Amino acid sequence: MTWLIMAIATGGYAGYLPGMPGTWGSLVGLGLFILAASLLPAGVLPWLLAGVIAVAVAAAGSAEKILDRRDPSVVVIDEIAGMLVTLAGQPNEPLFWLAGFVLFRLFDITKPFPIRWVDRVVQGGLGIVGDDLVAGLFANLSLGLLALVVGHLFG
Repeated sequence: MTWLIMAIATGGYAGYLPGMPGTWGSLVGLGLFILAASLLPAGVLPWLLAGVIAVAVAAAGSAEKILDRRDPSVVVIDEIAGMLVTLAGQPNEPLFWLAGFVLFRLFDITKPFPIRWVDRVVQGGLGIVGDDLVAGLFANLSLGLLALVVGHLFG
């Protein structure tokens, strides 16, 4: 069972790729979004997001115990969930994928308030995933605002 938990928590072992585990995890999340948005009816996507978040919290918390480290860098299911939040409700178009990816990574790396607070204060699986969910929400709102501004300027 440990191998399954670690496979999920590390995004199919993407968290073990060299250099930038959070970026690799975000790319897995982007790929999952593109695949799901292309294959599933729109009404299913919120349920998928809720399921991924629930699994992410459980897997991240379990992986933290298995590895005996707080918020281990190889755990990237949180970035996967954060990318799904970032792109939820946004147009399924390459420009939005790219902008969403960049915005999510920006918020995930810089951790402005309250993202940093969640990262430092909330413990366990919810803490590991929570800061990325908030970063995803910030990125989603920024992406929506960007779309409004661009649409207003060029529409």
